[in-house]
Amino acid sequence: MTGILGYNSSNDRYGLLVCDLWEIDGFHCGETLEVWDYEQEQWQPTRMEMHYPNEWYLVGTPYQGAALEGLRVRVRE
Repeated sequence: MTGILGYNSSNDRYGLLVCDLWEIDGFHCGETLEVWDYEQEQWQPTRMEMHYPNEWYLVGTPYQGAALEGLRVRVRE
C-alpha cells in the first residue's frame, strides 16, 4: 500500500494517507515501512521511532519531525 505520511492530531502519530483517507491512522515505534528516496530513485527500508521530546523520525534517513509530512511511503500488506 502506497501513500503519504500525515500527522494525525487525534492520536499524535504519523499515519498513512491514501487519497486523503487514513489507511493507517498512526504508526507505532518499531513499525517498518519504506520511504521513497528521490535522489537514488528507489525505496529505502526504515522504521518509525520517537525520541524525546515527542519527535517522530525515520531510522537511517534525514527525516524527522515536520519533515515527515507528505513523504511518499509504502507498507507491505
